[in-house]
Amino acid sequence: MNSVIRNIEIEREVSPADFRGAMRHLAGGVAVITVGHGQDVTGMTITSVSSLSVDPPSLIVSVNRESSSWPLLQRHGFFGVNFLGADQLDIAERFSGKGGVKGADRYAGAQWTTSVSGVPLLVGALSAIDCEVEEIVERGSHAIVIGRVLDVRHANPRPALVYWQGQYVAVGPDEDAVRLAEVGLPNAHLTLRQT
Repeated sequence: MNSVIRNIEIEREVSPADFRGAMRHLAGGVAVITVGHGQDVTGMTITSVSSLSVDPPSLIVSVNRESSSWPLLQRHGFFGVNFLGADQLDIAERFSGKGGVKGADRYAGAQWTTSVSGVPLLVGALSAIDCEVEEIVERGSHAIVIGRVLDVRHANPRPALVYWQGQYVAVGPDEDAVRLAEVGLPNAHLTLRQT
């Protein structure tokens, strides 16, 4: 493999506010990461989840190392990824810490189950994925966590909860996808409507 190393002089550092503002233009599906067992549980709302590999099934999440979830993730080595529907905004807000809700109290008001690893998985999540930590790469304030998928559960399809421009947005599987295609890609709406 060829590699090129360039010495680039940076005239100024990018501020966290500038970077955060730029990233707000990237719409992200909202998920809740769940960690721990029994009453020793917590979790957080994230938009930083991505598939890594289909074979073997694995994904990547980015976790703030100052979060209450970080020590439990390291200690137990398992986590759940729960993709939220637009009707689950209250869960997203609870797991983001809105109102000072912490730890096991974040799980109140929703139904949870466990799977292979024993971490809580949200009943009725668009998809709930049970993962084992395979590798952790620490960079700056966050860690990239690679998870091997142990189990996947799906609910009935319905509009997804998405975070964009600093707010939650509902994106439906039919009319919203067609509308986005019509705006973004000429003739793409023809393909979407035929499926």
